[in-house]
Amino acid sequence: MTDSNLQIVLQNIHQRQSIGHLVEPAPNAAQLELAFQAALTAPDHHRLKPTRFIVVSGEQREAFGELLAQAIQDLGEIDSAQVERVKHHPFRAPLLILAVTQIVEHQKVPEFEQILSTGAAIQNLLLSLQAQGFASMWRSGAVVESTLLKEKLGLKRSDLISGIIYVGTAAKAIAPRAEQSTQDYVRTWSVDEY
Repeated sequence: MTDSNLQIVLQNIHQRQSIGHLVEPAPNAAQLELAFQAALTAPDHHRLKPTRFIVVSGEQREAFGELLAQAIQDLGEIDSAQVERVKHHPFRAPLLILAVTQIVEHQKVPEFEQILSTGAAIQNLLLSLQAQGFASMWRSGAVVESTLLKEKLGLKRSDLISGIIYVGTAAKAIAPRAEQSTQDYVRTWSVDEY
C-alpha cells in the first residue's frame, strides 16, 4: 500500500462519526453491495459467518415503525408518547440496516466471538459507507430484545439484533472528531510489573 493510500484509509477511519440527522440520498444497490462485501471480510473464527443484514428503505419504513411500536409495547412500554416516538424512529434516515448475529453452536467458537465478529462487520460496513460519501448512526435500545420483533423478522429467539444502522447523507457538516491521546487507553505489559 502506498503512503497516499494509507493516509486515505487512516483519514477515513479517524473521521468516522455517528451522525443522527440523515437525509437523502441513501446508497444505491451497487453502493450497498460494496459495503456488504466489506462487512463480510470481518474476522470470523472458523468462518461460521454469523452475521446477517436486513435492509429497510423507502415506504417500508412506515410498516417497520409500526412493528417497532408493537415490539416496544410487547416489552411492556405503556407510555403512548414513547410508543409514538419509537414508531417514528425509521424516519431518522432514508435507509436502515439491521445487523443480526445468528449464533452457531460450535465447540471452538464461543458466542461472544460471534457477537464480536458481527461488531467488526458493522464497523467495516460503516467505514465503507463513509468512504462512499454516506453517513450513519449505529443504534440499538431495548426494542432489539423483543421476541415479537425477531419473530416478525423471521429470526430465531437465539438470534441477536446487534444494531439498527441508520444510513443516509449528513444533513449538515459535522465538526471533525478531536484527536485523542492513546496514553490513557494503551499500555505495554511487562512481567517485571507484577
